[in-house]
Amino acid sequence: MKRNDNKVLQLIILLLVVAVVVALFITLFTFLFKSSKEQAKETVETFYAYEQNGAFSESWDMFHPLMKDKFSKEHYLQDRAHVFLNHFEVTTFDFYLEDIEKLTNWEMEEGTEIISEVYKVPVAQVYKGKYGNFTIYQNVFTTEIDGEWTILWSYQK
Repeated sequence: MKRNDNKVLQLIILLLVVAVVVALFITLFTFLFKSSKEQAKETVETFYAYEQNGAFSESWDMFHPLMKDKFSKEHYLQDRAHVFLNHFEVTTFDFYLEDIEKLTNWEMEEGTEIISEVYKVPVAQVYKGKYGNFTIYQNVFTTEIDGEWTILWSYQK
């Protein structure tokens, strides 16, 4: 009788170990092999989460080098805080992402380098401030450079 109890216990332990290994494998696989579309979505969500919290330094760090060439970090920090927090007296905002679209051979503005693959992520930012409630709609673009996902805005005419 004791021998059967030991075998049952060993079987239960073995099944638990296998279940843990399978769960770890699935988690690791999901984390490492997210689709580019999913990574693009998470990048934009992270960017706007920083913006919501007034962490403009962190959001600026997520910019593509072409965006960093548009304005310095100091200028961005001052402008974002000045326009949204001071002028509109907005302390935070909500945002919503719409359908993500993959684009090829995209250009941030005329004359800049052509980026072979970007994801266009329409974003609605909903503000409640001194001058009432308003929503800003903006297409945000994201691309991967050396394993890092970066943010771009369009300056096309």
